[in-house]
Amino acid sequence: MVVTNYLHRPLFDAIIAALEPGGVLIYETFSLGQAKYGRPRNPAHLLLPGELLELARGEMRVRAFEDVEEPEHRRCVQRLCAVKA
Repeated sequence: MVVTNYLHRPLFDAIIAALEPGGVLIYETFSLGQAKYGRPRNPAHLLLPGELLELARGEMRVRAFEDVEEPEHRRCVQRLCAVKA
């Protein structure tokens, strides 16, 4: 499953539940700090530090994670690639 540029926290459990064992989740969306570059600015639409790692904790094996600021692309994002146990 791939999720990009979308954050609706109430769906986190459903996203994990939709994956079969061995299923892969690739998730990338904006994180705190994004407001200085533009939209989204609403904190409700920005990931907290390490939030995607918390999403995977206990349910998935994390294969890759980034929490980065990319000034050249005018964005702050988190990226996760994880496999459901």
